[in-house]
Amino acid sequence: MTTLPDRPNTALVVIDVQKGVVGQAHDRDKVVANIAALVEKARAAGTEIVWVQHNSDQLPRDSDNWQYVPELVRRDPEPVVHKTYGDSFEETDLESVLADRGIGRLIVAGAQTDECIRSTLHGALTRGYDVTLVADAHTTEDLSEYGAPTPDKVIAHTNLYWKYHKAPGRTAGTVDTAEMDFAAASPA
Repeated sequence: MTTLPDRPNTALVVIDVQKGVVGQAHDRDKVVANIAALVEKARAAGTEIVWVQHNSDQLPRDSDNWQYVPELVRRDPEPVVHKTYGDSFEETDLESVLADRGIGRLIVAGAQTDECIRSTLHGALTRGYDVTLVADAHTTEDLSEYGAPTPDKVIAHTNLYWKYHKAPGRTAGTVDTAEMDFAAASPA
């Protein structure tokens, strides 16, 4: 269980599923469909959804590429966290958003696997959160021309090491979209 006191709640954290981030991503349509299914499951179970949106020189705020993909629609009560670094906690209000809602367990989906997903997974775990990665609901672009592994290998490796990751008093792991049960993830 989380090392954060009085944080029994769970949140789905949807990271950077923006037009300019996932436009050329590996298995884009499948991953976006899985994230959309997670959003609907979370809403049906009354689980909080936190949207994270990246800003940069290449992804200026309010530009078309900065917008979330049209398949995913945030509802007004669902908070959005704006970030400029890979780790969604760095210089953002994510921690206060989660604290205000009593959230100690995060279910993570989104993009890019090899940057913002990995950074946020580790950032959350080191801050005391339990963190589950949805194995078939994250993606990245092909950076193999720069020496990186192909996207399928980046995703597979991230799933492999996060499945077995652990830290004192906290849990990590992976789950597939079809097996994610937000009702079971919430306190009784």
